[in-house]
Amino acid sequence: MPAGYSEGHYEGQRYGITLSASADGRRRWLYGEELGGTGRVSANLYRLADGRVALRPCEMPEAWVMGFVIGFVPDGTGR
Repeated sequence: MPAGYSEGHYEGQRYGITLSASADGRRRWLYGEELGGTGRVSANLYRLADGRVALRPCEMPEAWVMGFVIGFVPDGTGR
């Protein structure tokens, strides 16, 4: 996923998403909304001190967020 704001599609629906990162790179956050609909995605990803990562979805199942990240196709990528 590209950093900043982008648009694309997931499971046939258009989404606008924003992917941001903290200055130290240890936290990334994703927020997206279905354009013209009610769908949304929101999560934080933390890089822990021991090198592992922790995904923390915001009020939605982790599996849904993971599916979105894997399945989202940004405009112009040709996927």
